[in-house]
Amino acid sequence: MIQRIQSIWLLLAAIAAFATFYVDFYIGTNPPLKFNAKESIFVLVLNVAVAITSLINIFLFSNRKLQLRFSIIALVVSILSIVLCFLSVKSSLAGGLALTSVIYFAIPIFLFFAVRGIWKDEKLVKSTDRLR
Repeated sequence: MIQRIQSIWLLLAAIAAFATFYVDFYIGTNPPLKFNAKESIFVLVLNVAVAITSLINIFLFSNRKLQLRFSIIALVVSILSIVLCFLSVKSSLAGGLALTSVIYFAIPIFLFFAVRGIWKDEKLVKSTDRLR
């Protein structure tokens, strides 16, 4: 059902993944650098994959095992995206993470909560199947 809590977590993860195209992850001063997801093709592709997978996952509520697999894959891909962001900006000598980089770190957290909710639903269904 779409009104489950993990659907909200997945929607928030998708919104945050789309927001990474417009918010900065890193602001460097030497050389001047503003890094967001559009600056690197790999980060862009990974964030689009996370966003689309999260949106598709919302409607896979009838197949919880597949939904769980896709959510775990999206979680791993979002962590990989953050690692690639760090590797892309390490050439800058001076600078720091932008305040809006919190959005990049929120995506795996939202996906973790969605995975946890899907897992709880799966355990609940399995426990009711034992009673039959």
